[in-house]
Amino acid sequence: MRVVDYNAMLPRRISSIIDERGFKQCAIAQRAGFSSQQFTDMLNGRRIIKACDILAIADALGVEVNELFATHDDRAS
Repeated sequence: MRVVDYNAMLPRRISSIIDERGFKQCAIAQRAGFSSQQFTDMLNGRRIIKACDILAIADALGVEVNELFATHDDRAS
């Protein structure tokens, strides 16, 4: 998988985890240290998600970082 594929996949995976677990996007943004607008911009591709952002988001979601990069096939195993 190419880097560009991960960059496109990451926001979708974060949104999926938020939906699956019944979280509110604004609550995750706050727990990760972002404004609601900053977090929305990340999820909509208007702001780059940096490595340090990924750590904060994973922590706010209560998941390991690798879960943010898991594909559907990875999770099925």
